[in-house]
Amino acid sequence: QVQLVESGGGLVQAGGSLRLSCAASARTSRTYTTAWFRQSPGTARQVVAGISGRGGNTNYADSVKCRFTISSDNANKNTVYLQMNSLKPEDTAVYHCAADNRAYSAYPPGVSNQFPYWGQGTQVTVSS
Repeated sequence: QVQLVESGGGLVQAGGSLRLSCAASARTSRTYTTAWFRQSPGTARQVVAGISGRGGNTNYADSVKCRFTISSDNANKNTVYLQMNSLKPEDTAVYHCAADNRAYSAYPPGVSNQFPYWGQGTQVTVSS
């Protein structure tokens, strides 16, 4: 059983930055895929970014490419980060991290249903 805890959310003005952290209870970074998802009221959950456990391959939603960066802590393999720059009001959502011990080459719609481990979420609010 893997437990995930997110932190780092908050209120920021448009154009600002936040860094989210996802701390795992087990040594997940080497073998688990970790992904960030977000959901705002009335919308479907969408993938934001994912990182593989082996090799550190990363994937991003088109809407966040060149603004967000997902990474794992080389010293502490239990933590995955999401650095969010140039934030926009449309980035406002609850952000969740999720983990799975399977590898993913892509993150199609509905992929969130395949991830068994989830954090409680952290709110990100971007004001205009």
